[in-house]
Amino acid sequence: MQMLHWIADDEPLPPTHLALGPDSDAPGLLAAGGQLTPARLEQAYRQGVFPWFSHGQPVLWWSPDPRMVLQVDEFRLTKSLAKTLRRFLRTPGCELRIDSSFQAVIQACASTPREGQAGTWIVPRMVAAYVAWHRLGRAHSFETWVDGRLVGGLYGVGLGRMFFGESMFAHATDASKIALAGLVAFCRGHGVALIDCQQHTGHLASLGAREIPRPAFEAHLTRSLGEPDIADWTYDPCMWSQLEGLQRPPEREPA
Repeated sequence: MQMLHWIADDEPLPPTHLALGPDSDAPGLLAAGGQLTPARLEQAYRQGVFPWFSHGQPVLWWSPDPRMVLQVDEFRLTKSLAKTLRRFLRTPGCELRIDSSFQAVIQACASTPREGQAGTWIVPRMVAAYVAWHRLGRAHSFETWVDGRLVGGLYGVGLGRMFFGESMFAHATDASKIALAGLVAFCRGHGVALIDCQQHTGHLASLGAREIPRPAFEAHLTRSLGEPDIADWTYDPCMWSQLEGLQRPPEREPA
């Protein structure tokens, strides 16, 4: 019978093969306890582990098998989404930003439950930890803006040539998809081959994400962490040329 590992603040996370298996009540759960700090997050993500817990629970650390990922060359840019992107990029007042309002993005994600869940897992402790990590240059947001209003976006973590997607939200039709398309274009332009999506959702699957075995994910992670960190997280309109059907940034319509 598998037992859950409880860790102290200064104790390392256990190896991922010790995560609870598919026959348990919480498959993929690796450990519980410890502080939620940027230093702990750095250690966890480099091991392929992420926190996920609810109000009233200790910090829970996960390493699911299989792992949901999006290979950026498998991103499904449908004709309708490509049309939406072209219209968005040529319309005055519509813009994609990177890291301009990280805290607003994570708080908006906190108010948007994950698919199939009634509540949020982005509790105040989680918000505080990722905002602190953002200030250290590790956590990033891709944001959809219309007429000076944040209408959608996502946030995640960048390490080496790896991006770990955390959560997304939309307050306007396709606003989160626009942010995700921007992330995919950015990743393609910076040699990031894979975006970690953690766990399966139908929405992500519809955009080209799929599950791979944990060992395959960890092998890719090891290779990606061996590459230098991305130094420049600024938005460049030319990145959209990385997406098929958007070979060059559309001309903006005159005001």
